[in-house]
Amino acid sequence: MEERPDGFEDAALIAALADGWGLTVRAVTYRPVGFGSYHWSVRDDGGTDWFVTVDDLDRQDGPRDDTFAALDRALGTALALRQDAGLEFVVAPVPTRSGAAVARLDPRYAVSVFPTVQGEAGRFGPHRPTDRAEVLDLLVALHRATPLAGARPARADPSLPDRAGLHDALTALDRPWTGGPYADPTRRLLAGRADHVRRLLGDFDRQVAHVRAGASGWVVTHGEPHPGNLIRHPAGLRLVDWETVRLAPPERDLWLLTHGADDADDLLRRYASATGRPVDPTALAHYRLRWELADIAGYVVELRGPHGTGADTAASWRYLNGYLDAAP
Repeated sequence: MEERPDGFEDAALIAALADGWGLTVRAVTYRPVGFGSYHWSVRDDGGTDWFVTVDDLDRQDGPRDDTFAALDRALGTALALRQDAGLEFVVAPVPTRSGAAVARLDPRYAVSVFPTVQGEAGRFGPHRPTDRAEVLDLLVALHRATPLAGARPARADPSLPDRAGLHDALTALDRPWTGGPYADPTRRLLAGRADHVRRLLGDFDRQVAHVRAGASGWVVTHGEPHPGNLIRHPAGLRLVDWETVRLAPPERDLWLLTHGADDADDLLRRYASATGRPVDPTALAHYRLRWELADIAGYVVELRGPHGTGADTAASWRYLNGYLDAAP
C-alpha cells in the first residue's frame, strides 16, 4: 500500500514488536509496496533486518476476530510448510515468543514478522519464460506437501467475494453515486460495461458449480503465486505473502503460471506427469475468471463507497479501468 494506515503510529508497532517478539527496534521505515497489507523495514539493536507486515482487520467483511483467526490459520500453515514439510522456498513468519504466527497489535490491526530475503523482487504480470519451469517445480512440491500441513489450512471458498456489493451496484446504475470523487465516474464506467460484467457472472456461476462438484482431493495452494510474490534468491526462488493459502484445486495456482504463456500446454502436461493428476480446463478457466471478477467487484464496492483522493484509491480506479476498458 502506498499510503500508511489511518491513525497508525510507528510507536505502536515498536511496542508490539518488543512485546511479541522481544525485538528492540533501532530503526523503522515504512515501505510503500504491495496491495492489501502495510509493510515496514525494521532493524533491531543487534543489526538484524526484518520485514514487518500489518494487516487491517477491517478490510475484510465480517467480524475482526474472524478475520484475525483466518489470518492466523493461513500464516500458521505457512509456518508448518516451512518447519514440518521442509519447503525452503516458503518465506514463513517468525513466531512470536509464545509460538504464534501473528499477533494482535490492537483491536483493528494484526502484525507479523518475516525474515528479510535478499534477492531480486518480481513484479505482477506474466512469469518470465526463464522462471516458469522453476515455478512449476515449486508448485508441484507445495501441492505434494498437503499431508504435512495437517488440519491447518482452511478450505477455499470458490464463490465470489463482494458479489452482493457488485449486484447492488449493477442495480443502481440509473442514479448518481456520491461516495467520493471516483464514485460517479465508476458508475458511468460500469454502466457502459454492465452487460459484459453480467455475462461474466453467468459464466462464473456455471464454472463454480463444476468446481464445487469436484471438491475431493484438494491440495494446499498459495493462491497468488504471481511474479510479484516471488523473490529471486541466490539459492532459488522464494515465495512470499501466504495470507491467501487455502486447500483448493491445484488450478487455483496453475492458472497464474500458465496465463499468457506460450508453453502453457507443456507446463500443464509436466504438472500432470509429476503429480499423476490431470489438469481440469474448466477449473483453470474458473480461477482466471474469479480473479478478474473479484478485482472488478472489489474496486466497484470501494469506489462506490466513501473514499478520498489518495494514491491507493487512484490505483483502484486505474486498475478498474484496465479491466473494463478492455471489455468487448
